[in-house]
Amino acid sequence: MINIPAINSISAVQSTISSANPAVKNATPAEVTESFSNYLQKALDSVAAQEQNVHNVTDQFIIGQADVNDVMIAASKAELSLDLTSQIRNKVIDAYQEIMRITI
Repeated sequence: MINIPAINSISAVQSTISSANPAVKNATPAEVTESFSNYLQKALDSVAAQEQNVHNVTDQFIIGQADVNDVMIAASKAELSLDLTSQIRNKVIDAYQEIMRITI
């Protein structure tokens, strides 16, 4: 069976949100927005950390302490994370534009 980390991560986030913070149902919009903002910041920090990891592994490869496979795996992970971030950004922009088209 193939393990798909992105789907597992989404499931983990959903279960974390629902179980760790049952007060979200009674939270104000400002609190929910702040919570979502913190989640997005952590996700972007994770993408930046993966990019930094690629640089570190590449430096280790240059001095002979890492294998080319390690470099390729780290680069692929960082590329997938960046692609996912770009797609999420595009969907958020599309949703915002759709909301702006709604007439009241």
